[in-house]
Amino acid sequence: METRELVIEIKLLERRLTFYEEKYGISSEYFYNALMESKLTRYDEYDETRTDFSRWKGIYETLLRRKKNINKHLLQ
Repeated sequence: METRELVIEIKLLERRLTFYEEKYGISSEYFYNALMESKLTRYDEYDETRTDFSRWKGIYETLLRRKKNINKHLLQ
């Protein structure tokens, strides 16, 4: 993937994350860290929340990978 494509995808991912950040009132970084530390297990019983959290986690992890890739491209 070229740098330009990575930048566009990063912007799209950030927009998608904004939906969840506004819905739940926390940043994606805080959400992800809390999820990884098992601090959000009380929400597992709710189907909508579980689905949202799964999608949110996936989008955030993709964003992290793309940012890592763009950093590699810029350092070359």
